Amino acid sequence: MVSRADLQPNPTTNEWASFWSIDPTVTFLNHGSFGACPLPVQLAQQRLRDQLEREPVRFFRQEFEPLLDDARSQLAAFVGASEAELAFVSNATTGVNTVLRSLHFDPEDELLITNQEYNACRNALNFVAQRSGAQVVVASIPFPLESPQQVIDAVMERVSARTRLALLDHITSQTALIFPIKQLVSQLADRGIDTLVDGAHVPGQIPLNLQDIGAAYYTANCHKWLCAPKGAGFLYVRQDKQSDIHPLTVSHGANSPRTERSRFHLEFDWMGTDDPTAYFCIPEAIQFLGSLFRGGWTELMERNHLKILEARELLCDFLDILPPSPEDAIGSMASLPLPDGDATALQNTLFDKYGIQVPVNPWPTSPKRLMRISAQLYNTQADCEKLIEAMRDLI
Repeated sequence: MVSRADLQPNPTTNEWASFWSIDPTVTFLNHGSFGACPLPVQLAQQRLRDQLEREPVRFFRQEFEPLLDDARSQLAAFVGASEAELAFVSNATTGVNTVLRSLHFDPEDELLITNQEYNACRNALNFVAQRSGAQVVVASIPFPLESPQQVIDAVMERVSARTRLALLDHITSQTALIFPIKQLVSQLADRGIDTLVDGAHVPGQIPLNLQDIGAAYYTANCHKWLCAPKGAGFLYVRQDKQSDIHPLTVSHGANSPRTERSRFHLEFDWMGTDDPTAYFCIPEAIQFLGSLFRGGWTELMERNHLKILEARELLCDFLDILPPSPEDAIGSMASLPLPDGDATALQNTLFDKYGIQVPVNPWPTSPKRLMRISAQLYNTQADCEKLIEAMRDLI
């Protein structure tokens, strides 16, 4: 029997694979879970860490804010926001918790969410609801999905006069669906309801313009498809909402006498001594990946989208199923229903025996399950073909 230790370096890599340090014996079809940071960005972070440790006092007192402001400026341009609306957080889950735990809810309030919200963020919503007595209302989004209108209809059907806030994914984690978030935000706003958007998978996977979306709150990761180091995320808070939002860690900014920076930035920019170099590498990630093609990030995202459509077609043919969502409802990830079985066992066997890293999740409940594949530049069609060959033995 072939074991993980017997595997040879993956022969299906392409010209882009050399920019990443991914284990060459692994067929890596799971960029969506934690991302993967390119080598040039890793080197940039190490240079910044060296700079910090050469003179920590100077770094934090004199160099920290200019580096932070430059990173925020370049990120703002990339995501279609003003610098004044952005704060750095370590990840999107932290951003969701920050907003939910800053707001005050009453027992008569309803908090709207969908059945496809990321579990960690659903737990955060449950926590604040239990503490305040507010009620969590769940909109059921079908999967497979025939049309984005189904998402809008399902959400709006669950709105009531008591709905206070909606927590909605922009791209869902398990099903990899792109929700029509601009239309949802607009229709909810017409009913006087603010939206907190969980955009964990969005930056670098699909184009993003936060001011055009118009949500009150939006949080996302930069370590996934933007390929910044782990620990780089952001929280967008519309300026008319900022006075109510405070970081989870209250620090010096809460009573700082400084007036040249907003209270929002004074509170979020310094929450205590930490390693901020992941934030400072966001410009390097934006510039490096954006330089790989003449068409910049637009071309990169389109290439990955085409890769995932090709891979999905191969897998659908193998599974003898129809595509479970329209082509424009996915970006660089796709989820597919599998025959019933043990999700964890299949995922572990694919890795342990075949060296294939791909998530298999129960959906909506065991033994039903979904497989989610990701397409980043380093992936090839041969990666998908290897997955199919392995699955012939397993399902």
